Amino acid sequence: MKKPELKKDINGMTALTVLIGTVIGAGIFFKPTAVYSASGAPGVGLFAWFVAGVITIAGGLTVAEIGTIYPQTGGMLVYLEEVYGEFWGFLVGWAQIVIYFPANFAALAIIFATQVVNLFAFTQESTLLIAIGTAIFIALTNFLGSKYGGGIQNVATVLKMVPLFIIIIAGLFYPGGGTERLLPFASDTRAFFPAFSGALVATLFAYDGWMNVGTLAGEMKNPGKDLPRVIVGGLSIVMAVYLAINVAYLFVVDSTTLAETATPAATVASKLFPGMGGKFITIGILISVFGAMNGYFLSGMRLPYVLAHKGMLPFADWFGQINRRTLVPTNGGIFILVISIAMMLTGSFNQLTDLIVFVIWIFSTMTFLAVILSRKREPERYRAYRVPFYPFIPLLAIAGGLFIMISTLLTQPLNSFLGLSLTLLGWPVYHYSQKKANIG
Repeated sequence: MKKPELKKDINGMTALTVLIGTVIGAGIFFKPTAVYSASGAPGVGLFAWFVAGVITIAGGLTVAEIGTIYPQTGGMLVYLEEVYGEFWGFLVGWAQIVIYFPANFAALAIIFATQVVNLFAFTQESTLLIAIGTAIFIALTNFLGSKYGGGIQNVATVLKMVPLFIIIIAGLFYPGGGTERLLPFASDTRAFFPAFSGALVATLFAYDGWMNVGTLAGEMKNPGKDLPRVIVGGLSIVMAVYLAINVAYLFVVDSTTLAETATPAATVASKLFPGMGGKFITIGILISVFGAMNGYFLSGMRLPYVLAHKGMLPFADWFGQINRRTLVPTNGGIFILVISIAMMLTGSFNQLTDLIVFVIWIFSTMTFLAVILSRKREPERYRAYRVPFYPFIPLLAIAGGLFIMISTLLTQPLNSFLGLSLTLLGWPVYHYSQKKANIG
């Protein structure tokens, strides 16, 4: 009997909504507090949002090239394995299945549950139960098949844009607003570089998740054509939305108010729509976070299957199974779900998101460098897409990645060490799997 394989039924639009829906999650609603608290001035804060977008788009332009060379399901796992060797491919896959995807999924579930509790005045004790229930619901829906998970992503992405655009339009026309609210550019009491550095690092969670679309390449109908368009087009849309909504925020309230409130979007909405603003924006947050959760799970559940298919995981026979009816890697999804629930029991939103930043940017920067190495090693290889302005764009992405890693290491050494330690636990797992495979 022919072994079931992943079905190629993800089109460019679904991939685009996965990217936008995963990136635009909780960050745009909550991270302005950290951004303007670190920047000390509206201009520096806006500049940080802009520079983070430029770095992200530079990374997207770069990764799109290597993504079309290796358009198999797996994303960074495939890219690093092809360029650096099997161990590095495994290590990034290991970091993603035990830290990156479960931590993001768990963190967003906590945020979702917190907003549900606030909206319906439930008891705080019900937060964890709601978070776990929502995670299980998303997992079960994706287990029905990629068209169901993709369908949720399409609908959630469209719906989440509605409240964002309403806030943008209402904020830009808010009485008393204007471009003078975007000044001063820098604070008189804070040095520019530390203020900018702190604000830039704070924006990165809001931009995170874009590379996950590469994990779907093996199920895309035409990855060579669609993947570059999805990455570059999606990130351009995200950056435009982020800049526009931050300008709208600042037209309504000043940067000091944004820095002092834990719920900046709700604070702005309460001024724009007195009486109903808080509930309105909470519903928008729920839709946005739900879509982001679905995007992370839709992408993440494929990676254990890829690792198992390469013989890199213990219990590879179990992880490598495809559901014969739905043609999705259900067992990999169960693994991601179990770790996520364990993380919900032990961590908070900020702890979970801080845990992933340092580790994932190590591998992202290695992926940017991989494009340059690939050009040098295989200059004659056909490339359906070439990063423009080479090598300036890849070098810009690499420089941005190095800056992020150094800043995170200096400002969050404990979380950086913990994330790195969990990643390095993959070393004995890899060698055990290799030994077992050789014996077999």
